[in-house]
Amino acid sequence: MHVFDLISLMDSRVTPKNAKVHLAVSDGKQHPFRVYLEGGFDEWQRWQSKRNFPRAYVVSMIQRPEQDRWLYVGTYTSGGCAWMKEHELFRYKLEPLSSCAEFAGRMLVNFKRPGRASYLLGNLFAEQMTLHEIRADGMLLEEFPGFKKVDLGWQDLEILVRQNMMSWRTALSNVAGVYLLSDAESGKLYVGSATGEGGIWSRWCQYVDGHGNNVELLKLVAELGIGRARSFRFSILEIADVHASRDEIIDRESHWKHVLLSRTHGYNAN
Repeated sequence: MHVFDLISLMDSRVTPKNAKVHLAVSDGKQHPFRVYLEGGFDEWQRWQSKRNFPRAYVVSMIQRPEQDRWLYVGTYTSGGCAWMKEHELFRYKLEPLSSCAEFAGRMLVNFKRPGRASYLLGNLFAEQMTLHEIRADGMLLEEFPGFKKVDLGWQDLEILVRQNMMSWRTALSNVAGVYLLSDAESGKLYVGSATGEGGIWSRWCQYVDGHGNNVELLKLVAELGIGRARSFRFSILEIADVHASRDEIIDRESHWKHVLLSRTHGYNAN
């Protein structure tokens, strides 16, 4: 099924001839999917370096990691733009159509992007945009990638915990182990461990407050605010059975603290 056919069923006013397609991709500084998850996509999209939305409607899609896959995030009315001299950008009057919101964040689209183009005339490419899937729930984060590939920013962790993403919770709840918190701003490391019921998931949930009751991180967040935690990243050094003895896990934690020098040059106080 063609995506524009489905959009037109939701709102007959929207057609390929009067719509511009926005293929939102990372600019190297911000990724639109991250902005979308944080609720800021509509405002982010309003700011443009050129007059990119001259048509009555804008159909917006965000690039996904899978090849030629896009997430439909809404259809917007375009009420023109104003040049904002202080920002050297155009700010568009874009308003989301409630009639087309049903599949926003849920509809995945197949489409091969023509080169680096991000702003397309709907009538030229509508036939190439086909429905891949409509998910039962809105797109959250990536599914759990496997223990060896975990590299999670604090903001991602906060979203995972708040939205209780099942693939992550299931995987991390069923293992104990040793994890690493790295601070991208200072370069310092913190080695921690998780044991018992709830495993690593239970321990990482405690970091939503930015410090997880770690003495050094608590001082840092108290001084600079929770925003400082945006520089923190979480990964897994090794996993163990949730029934493994606490002494065994603590011994492995001590090994990694020694190897990574996190006591002398990091956030481990003991």
